[in-house]
Amino acid sequence: MGKKTIHVSDFSGTAIQLDDEVVRVVVLEHPDLVAGPVRLDATPVEVEGIDDAALDVAVVEIHDRHGDGEPRRVVLTASEFDAMATDVPMTQLLKTAERVRPPKARKGAERVDYGTIEHAGRPHRGRVTEEEARLVRERLDEVNKRLADAGIRQIDLADPEHAARYGFPTAL
Repeated sequence: MGKKTIHVSDFSGTAIQLDDEVVRVVVLEHPDLVAGPVRLDATPVEVEGIDDAALDVAVVEIHDRHGDGEPRRVVLTASEFDAMATDVPMTQLLKTAERVRPPKARKGAERVDYGTIEHAGRPHRGRVTEEEARLVRERLDEVNKRLADAGIRQIDLADPEHAARYGFPTAL
C-alpha cells in the first residue's frame, strides 16, 4: 500500500502540483489573528497582486494616560498621518524629529518568586530557596495538583534529585 500527499493552497483549496512553486505567506498581524503569526501556503498566481494591494501606512505608538502605562499601537494610512502635521510638512518633521532608540529587549518578564505557593515547585534553573523547599515539603499535594493542572512535571519523591532539591529525606 502506498500513500500520496496532496498539497493544497490555503487561499483557494486548489491542489498544488509537485513541480509547482509553493509561496509561503506568514501573517504577522491581522484583527482575527489571536495566537501569534501563522503560515499559509499559496501559489505564485494567488499572491502576485499582493504588492499592488499594499498600503502606505504609518505605525505609531501613543504614550498617554490611557492603557495603564502601556503604549497603544495604531496603524493608519500615511496620508492620514501626514495630514496631522499642519505647521511643517510631515516629511520635514520626520527628518528633524528626535530619534528614539528601540526598547531594550527584556531578559524575561518580571522575576518569579518561587518562594510563594503560586510558583513553588515549578522547574527553574536557579537554586531552591529554603522558603520554596519548605512550601513544597509542607504542601506537596497542593503543589503537585497545581503543577499537574498547568501540564508541568510533578515533584516525584522517588526521584532522588527531586528529594534532594526540596529537602525530603532520601532512602538509602
